[in-house]
Amino acid sequence: MIHIIYLAAGMSRRYGANKLLTLYKEKLLYRHGLDALTAAADRRGDCTVYLVTCWDEIAAACKNDSIRAVPCPDSKLGVSHSIRAGIAAAGRLEYGDYLMFAVADQPNLTADSILRLLDTVREKPITACLSCRDEAGETVRGNPVLFAASLADELSALEGDRGGKSVMRRHIERDPRGHIDVFCCPGELEDIDTP
Repeated sequence: MIHIIYLAAGMSRRYGANKLLTLYKEKLLYRHGLDALTAAADRRGDCTVYLVTCWDEIAAACKNDSIRAVPCPDSKLGVSHSIRAGIAAAGRLEYGDYLMFAVADQPNLTADSILRLLDTVREKPITACLSCRDEAGETVRGNPVLFAASLADELSALEGDRGGKSVMRRHIERDPRGHIDVFCCPGELEDIDTP
């Protein structure tokens, strides 16, 4: 089972307002990524999508979808609280399960790229993520990020505004062969931070 945890609880401090509820290309910003995630999950059939949010409007809008809304009233204390809430909602994890975290301010993600990332579970990586190359040809690792369920305790131990990429980097340093980069168009990894 792959537990897809969509982090839609940010405070949008740099943006100056709740950017997730901003209209972007005829849809609310958070809906772009959520629609791509659910489309990819539906194509696989072995995924559950959890939407972690502190925003009542976002939770209410997902009631009719096949998405489980997870409240996170402590999200203002940092992304680690949203990560913990998502892991707790997933419940008991089995050997071979995966956790995938995606952020709600990347409106250009495509279901095809997400599906390619999800498909890496056949190779049993410790971590995997969507990546692109910069102008110098160097690998730039982005979101979403996939983690083997064995890393759930390490992810749950994160504090403050420290996200899962720190866990991913630590494991890549220990064993680079346990990580898979799934390359996509750089535009898919761009996030919206300013109006």
